[in-house]
Amino acid sequence: MVKVPEPYDVEAVRKEWVGRTGGKVPGRYPVEHDPIRRHCHMVDDTNPLFLDPEFAAKSRFAGVISPPVLTDYFAGQGAWPPSREAPNLMQQVPTRGDRMINLSQTLEYFAPVRIGDRLASETRIADVLEKAIRLDPKAVCIVMETHVTNQDG
Repeated sequence: MVKVPEPYDVEAVRKEWVGRTGGKVPGRYPVEHDPIRRHCHMVDDTNPLFLDPEFAAKSRFAGVISPPVLTDYFAGQGAWPPSREAPNLMQQVPTRGDRMINLSQTLEYFAPVRIGDRLASETRIADVLEKAIRLDPKAVCIVMETHVTNQDG
């Protein structure tokens, strides 16, 4: 986060930052069954579409698919080592504070993520606004949109 002194001009920040993208960044890891299996065992998700290759092969998906929650993992850079190729766009937006809190997240899927996919993501700043929250009456909200695509776009 880039902390700026008062007075904070949210409209100037909006004008400069809304619409900026971080560019398309390939995920560090391909979609593989073992991370899916480990995740499902960790969270006690017994969905056979994620765990049972024979069952999944006979389904309308014709193979194992990834739980939607793992899309960020496969499209992301992983926790370590830090990526120099994909700086966090949200952390570059000037704000009053020096902390980030994820207040909400909405996911919309158009196709399943499959074993062997190579995902990439592109993040865009959709809005910057002031919104009082209990922890901070002068909170700055940064609305981000992330589009994830597979190797076929």
